[in-house]
Amino acid sequence: MSEQTSTAGAAGTIDLGGDLTVNRLGFGAMRITGNGIWGEPPSRSDAVAVLRRAVELGVNFIDTADSYGPDVSEELIAEALYPYPEDLVIATKGGLERPGPNQWTANGDPAHLRKALDGSLRKLRLEQIPLYQFHRPDPAVPLEDSIGALVEAKDAGKIRHIGVSNFTEEQLRVAQRLTPIVSLQNRYNVDDRGSESLVDLCEQEQIVFLPWAPIQNLDGVSAVEEIARRYDITTRQLVLAWLIRRSPAILPIPGTGSVSHLESNVAAASVALTPAEVATITAATR
Repeated sequence: MSEQTSTAGAAGTIDLGGDLTVNRLGFGAMRITGNGIWGEPPSRSDAVAVLRRAVELGVNFIDTADSYGPDVSEELIAEALYPYPEDLVIATKGGLERPGPNQWTANGDPAHLRKALDGSLRKLRLEQIPLYQFHRPDPAVPLEDSIGALVEAKDAGKIRHIGVSNFTEEQLRVAQRLTPIVSLQNRYNVDDRGSESLVDLCEQEQIVFLPWAPIQNLDGVSAVEEIARRYDITTRQLVLAWLIRRSPAILPIPGTGSVSHLESNVAAASVALTPAEVATITAATR
């Protein structure tokens, strides 16, 4: 399989919110920042090159957050890609603060969310965020208040669509009573099925499911290694291909700070696993 000729379009497309269509392999822009998702990347020019190469490879959905850096990821996206291609959908998130490297503190206060949203609009050089996601529920703030702030911003034209992240089904239902929720971003991968039922729910309700931490190394799992050899790919590529075939609601967003890793990830879009192979991988890793 040639990684150079593989594009994100090989994964097919998915509709977001009924009016945005993107290729079903996106890019997560967390790891273009520094160590601990903090500060500048080791090479700013390398980070810019990764973003530009992603778009060249057909990636037209980029997921980021104001807390990545903080601020650094959004600023790099604008530096690398503005003015944006017409089909590019940028999703960002608000609701986490960063006291330091690898530290994440929930803040769902409406005033904070309004400030975070305005900052994202400025850094991304956008008048409207195509998809704005509430990054994590804050136990200190009623969920209705946090989501309510996003609904107000949507009514004001600052947000096109609202999504949520790190939500349970119960929390999702609360949000849905307030506004249409078009995406759910939870941790999910071939070896972590904590959100299995939510993937199925998203498929039933036409909500896009964005799995974070989608890639893990499964060397040593014999069934996975055998199928990877069959396609002449790495096990990391195989688990991405499995996500694409696991449900039509899933939009994988693998991230990296390396062009070569990016090309390897995008190549997974061309791996057409059979239903039997998907089932074998699923059974081997439960």
